Amino acid sequence: MPLLATRNLQAFYGDFQALFGIDFAIESGEIVAIIGANGAGKSTFLKTICGLLHAERESVSFEDEPIGGLPPGRIVQKGIAMVPEGRRLFASLTVEENLLMGAYAKRKGDWNLAAVYELFPTLKDKRRNPGTALSGGQQQMVAIGRALMSNPRLLICDEISLGLAPIIVKEIYSALPRVCAGGLTAILVEQDVGMAQIVSNRLYCMQEGRVTLTGRSANLTREQISEAYFGV
Repeated sequence: MPLLATRNLQAFYGDFQALFGIDFAIESGEIVAIIGANGAGKSTFLKTICGLLHAERESVSFEDEPIGGLPPGRIVQKGIAMVPEGRRLFASLTVEENLLMGAYAKRKGDWNLAAVYELFPTLKDKRRNPGTALSGGQQQMVAIGRALMSNPRLLICDEISLGLAPIIVKEIYSALPRVCAGGLTAILVEQDVGMAQIVSNRLYCMQEGRVTLTGRSANLTREQISEAYFGV
């Protein structure tokens, strides 16, 4: 039984249809990457899972329970947390206060301030600083830590490498195995196709709101990915 699955998932912005019958599944403990060009529907797919866009109740299931259309707060309480594109930190809060905002769901688990500071030691030194006064990479660490503080079963990351220097991207992704070591499952939307293949078990490619390719990341060729990505 998949941890999370979508069946014929559709999404709309008003009258504009953005997703067309997405079938997706992720098993517990997997890391699955989603790739595609800008406008392919990747972020829309994540927002629909997380309750930010409407979905039919039966089109999204988590732990074999239909959750489509539930409010975002209820979805977090069930064990799904998202690291949004652009980080979305609270400008008026310190690093530590931003992290603590992730714990409002009060789910039990191993992730707390001490665990986040062990994962990202630089945040402990800057815990009293305003969250938005940090570098882009450090802000991304805060956003990841905030999501982990909810002790999710499923971590969803939207473009966590966007706009960051390659050395910072490498540092953040090097922490992923430690994050998932306790059985955490992860969905990653990633622009860097090479990185997506390296860090994931399976890969989905989207184009114009549809899945155009899926398979084991290590088995997919660049030719297959290119055809699915660009449609040529």
